[in-house]
Amino acid sequence: MTFKKNILCIGAGYVGGPTMAVIAAQCPDLKVTVVDVNAERIRAWNGDRLPIFEPGLPEVVRQARGRNLFFSTDIAAGIREADIIFVSVNTPTKTFGHGAGMASDLQYWERTAHEIVAHAEGPKVIVEKSTLPVRTAEAMERILQENRKGLRFEVVSNPEFLAEGTAVRDLLEPDRVLIGSRQSEDGRRAAQEIVDIFARWVPRERIITTNLWSAELSKLVANAFLAQRISSINSVSALCEKTGADVGEISYAVGSDRRIGPRFLNASVGFGGSCFKKDILNLVYIARSYGLNEVADYWQAVVAMNDYQQERFVQAIIREMFHTVVGKKIALLGFAFKADTGDTRESPGIRVARRLLEERAVLAICDPQALDNARADLAGVAGDVAFEPDPYRAAADAQALAVVTEWREFRDLDYGRIFAAMRKPAFVFDGRNLLDHRRLHEIGFNVYPLGKPSLTHFA
Repeated sequence: MTFKKNILCIGAGYVGGPTMAVIAAQCPDLKVTVVDVNAERIRAWNGDRLPIFEPGLPEVVRQARGRNLFFSTDIAAGIREADIIFVSVNTPTKTFGHGAGMASDLQYWERTAHEIVAHAEGPKVIVEKSTLPVRTAEAMERILQENRKGLRFEVVSNPEFLAEGTAVRDLLEPDRVLIGSRQSEDGRRAAQEIVDIFARWVPRERIITTNLWSAELSKLVANAFLAQRISSINSVSALCEKTGADVGEISYAVGSDRRIGPRFLNASVGFGGSCFKKDILNLVYIARSYGLNEVADYWQAVVAMNDYQQERFVQAIIREMFHTVVGKKIALLGFAFKADTGDTRESPGIRVARRLLEERAVLAICDPQALDNARADLAGVAGDVAFEPDPYRAAADAQALAVVTEWREFRDLDYGRIFAAMRKPAFVFDGRNLLDHRRLHEIGFNVYPLGKPSLTHFA
């Protein structure tokens, strides 16, 4: 079959894989190839069990794979054949040197730029898909344009706005697609090529074109705003517990204001995932590098509040269980950073588990999708911890349940059966305000929600 264009994505992770699968499914006349240095990951993409859990993704992959969607480790061949290259490599927070703990580690991104120069044999449009600091495209352009082959490259920014657990829906029905480019004739022409791809299924009014720097910064700002809402309502939850107010009622009242809206106003044990903390700290680092220390302090407080909320949850468990959890079995219901994903990056579950193990609690961790990642996250951590896919076995002989992830499965458990198998007094610490607290209290549990009055059987 002859394809109109060859699209390459370098990076087969949470962003690159689903994005390219949807593009291929929606555009059967385009050849879409996803490459990665991780051969095991590529084998998984070509197999029956995909390397990431995402609702709806297997169906989309099966629709296009082998027809116009291909997964490979041959990066050089992919670069040679491509007309458009999406760069979707990992850009983690630096753990060393200048900017450690805040700045993005761009070594994989820069290595990819040099690979493109080494293997390209014709002009190409390069699309930034990774989350990058503002003005990173300038460095990409310098690497690409200093090639000795006389090749022309145009760099376009197309940041992703996917939420894990709804990524396929977010790709098929996006709130917006953002495409930034240089405001030159060649830059606008390159942007139009990317617009034309997404316009095959996205209404044109939802495709926003901007300059390059606005597109790069918009991704960081979007995640910062979402995380800010979570930290804001979590700060209120602490105040509610002191005053007797109900954070759920406050969330409803505040969210009913059309200027504010109800999204991201649920009190919880805190946010996690690969983006929120990383992007906020990146924003903090950028602000400080420009001498905007007050701006940096403002955004850093969002992360500080998230850390505080996680620690507050742990301290509540210790305090209410008579100021000690030594030798007491606690079942953690959930470990993924959110429901409908197996991703545990920056999950509150990591901090909660580590802190409880430091206090010498006995842990049983239950999660429908994240147990393998939980094992890796806690590898080398001293303490007694079991990984149990069955919530009833996890809860057996436990003295407390701690809800960490808002999996729907946990809401529908037989808590009468669980209570009967637990040690008494039995506690529930609901870090997601997921469960029916009054019903749990009627069963016999001592219930401690976030930002709501506790329900106990103690005098």
